[in-house]
Amino acid sequence: MKVIYEDNHLLVVDKPINIPMQEDSSKDEDLLSMAKAYIKEKCNKPGDVYLGLLHRLDRPVSGVCVFARTSKAAGRISKQISDHTFKKEYIAAVEDNGLKDHGHFEDYLLKDSRTNTVRVDPKGKIAILDYEVLERRDDLAIVRIMLKTGRSHQIRVQFSSRNHPLWGDQRYNKNAVKGQQIALHASRIEFRHPISNELLVFESRPDRYPLV
Repeated sequence: MKVIYEDNHLLVVDKPINIPMQEDSSKDEDLLSMAKAYIKEKCNKPGDVYLGLLHRLDRPVSGVCVFARTSKAAGRISKQISDHTFKKEYIAAVEDNGLKDHGHFEDYLLKDSRTNTVRVDPKGKIAILDYEVLERRDDLAIVRIMLKTGRSHQIRVQFSSRNHPLWGDQRYNKNAVKGQQIALHASRIEFRHPISNELLVFESRPDRYPLV
């Protein structure tokens, strides 16, 4: 876990691949516990450490994410997320198949909690994103994605439903080879500081094929 920024209200980190955001049935080490341990040791805090989980990245996805160090900060940033003023960008490698240079996707997505899969369904919740192609290579398009909503598996499902599945996506890409790492990285977040109201921008660069 790489710390990008910290103050008395926030902790911004770079999430490694294949680390769950919080404890799950696998009992593997999770990012929330790692971040709490980091604060506890650095600040020599007795007892439990408060750290608010504000948004999530899927386990195989890497990139930038923010935790709140106080309940006040958590509430104010959560409001930005619900108001869609908390901006998130991703970089992904998708199967090209004639993907347009830029586009706008709107779908209704429905999650099946029993199988932890998502599908396009009119009974679901609205999911919106914009994208632009940064480059093309090896039959792949490297795209920058600007999320307008934050639905579970949103990017993966919206691209795969249009015949542009993400490289290495074991769940939604039938061509993925076992052992490949999904080519999806949270590259940028932008939001207002919960106390000072200063505009904050944090970025993370992917460092693995086929994103770079």
